[in-house]
Amino acid sequence: MAHANARLTVHGRLLLVRRVLSGHKPGEVAKQLGVSRQTVYKWVRRYLAEGLAGLADRSSRPHMSPRALSAETTARIVSLRLALHAGPIRIAAALGLVASTVGAVIRREGLPHLADLDRITGEVIRASRRSNVRYEHREPGSLLHVDVKKLGRIPDGGGWRIHGQDTKLHRTSRQGWDYVHVAVDDHSRVAYVEILPDETGETCAQFLHRAAVWFRDLGVIIRRVLTDNAWAYRRSAAWAAVCSALQIRRRFTKPGCPWTNGKAERLNRTLQTEWAYSKAWTSNADRAAALAPWVAHYNTERAHTSLGGRTPISRLAA
Repeated sequence: MAHANARLTVHGRLLLVRRVLSGHKPGEVAKQLGVSRQTVYKWVRRYLAEGLAGLADRSSRPHMSPRALSAETTARIVSLRLALHAGPIRIAAALGLVASTVGAVIRREGLPHLADLDRITGEVIRASRRSNVRYEHREPGSLLHVDVKKLGRIPDGGGWRIHGQDTKLHRTSRQGWDYVHVAVDDHSRVAYVEILPDETGETCAQFLHRAAVWFRDLGVIIRRVLTDNAWAYRRSAAWAAVCSALQIRRRFTKPGCPWTNGKAERLNRTLQTEWAYSKAWTSNADRAAALAPWVAHYNTERAHTSLGGRTPISRLAA
């Protein structure tokens, strides 16, 4: 393919060669066609060596690329992308590469955008963001996003992911729910998570109190809390009392607009893909025991895309 600003097409190069070979001086031909004498000599030389084929467009790719990624590294990038459904920043952090390099490999290999994937199964789906407006509070503690994610409890010996959906165990077992309460700081993305037996107003209020104490130990004073419009947040006297005692101003999402609390929703999805559904657990206790180490990894080790590859705790320290 010819360059966008190329002076000569294949027909122009043939005209150049014919004029030189008919006796015109290279300098005169260069002026007539608006190119340099070096260009004239180049096309004449290629024509004499290769004929008309020598005048065809050629790739500008260098003959040698000593710093190009190896096939092995490219395969590792693709493998991590398919296994983790992660973005370039996380993959780059895991492999010790530059995020732009990882992104170039992902595009070159034709892998779909994360926005087009089901983040659990990796299947391509039709999806679009409901809003492109992003916001971030300037200081830690200025806004705390709180939400609850319900997860089905796992029977001892494993659930349907191990035994299959058609097993008698799966059809007859009713284990109930785990309620995963999450709190994430808007500025730093530092997260506090607990598994609790329900989502009543009293339970949610106690969770907020423990979260506020935990953040205070990190030097962060919570001033506002954002939740959805669930009864436990909107109507509970216990929730209102804790917010009043801690001098935390309550904020609620617009009905029907869950993306307003997007940072908590995004943490919920990350919890599902990287912890809750990351493997086939053999018991509910095993999955619950793995939560605290994962949250510590999320806060202190995991590269965060929205933070430019930094960890949440590093931004809090800054």
